[in-house]
Amino acid sequence: MRHRTLRVGLLYEAANFALVGFWAAFAPRSFYVDFPGTGRHWISADGPYNEHLVRDVGELNLALLAVLVAALITMSMPVVRAALVAVIVNGVLHVVYHARHLDLFSSSDGAAVIGSLVLAPALAVVLLVLTRARPSNAASP
Repeated sequence: MRHRTLRVGLLYEAANFALVGFWAAFAPRSFYVDFPGTGRHWISADGPYNEHLVRDVGELNLALLAVLVAALITMSMPVVRAALVAVIVNGVLHVVYHARHLDLFSSSDGAAVIGSLVLAPALAVVLLVLTRARPSNAASP
């Protein structure tokens, strides 16, 4: 059960990094103008378009995706933990930046930005704790 939960969580994290990564790396202008979709414009609110920086964001998200895929394939606990720590570092710093720049958004968009950004590192913390849990069939000392 623990491995299944880890796999599902890693898959969720990977899907999010894939979405942002491929979109920003291969369609940077669309990502800048249209992210997150549904008529919202979260990236363009934060300054002028810079193709280089948008592509860098996409490429770094794809690099995190690669680590998450390696964790999913191997389920090696050191690789899983490294991937989760990378998600936490990226996610916490991303949340801190946006928490300090909420004036760029309406209150509903600001809440949605922070809410959506907190999910990845929060899930990664939960999954990291699971990597430390003893398997349920382990004998007690």
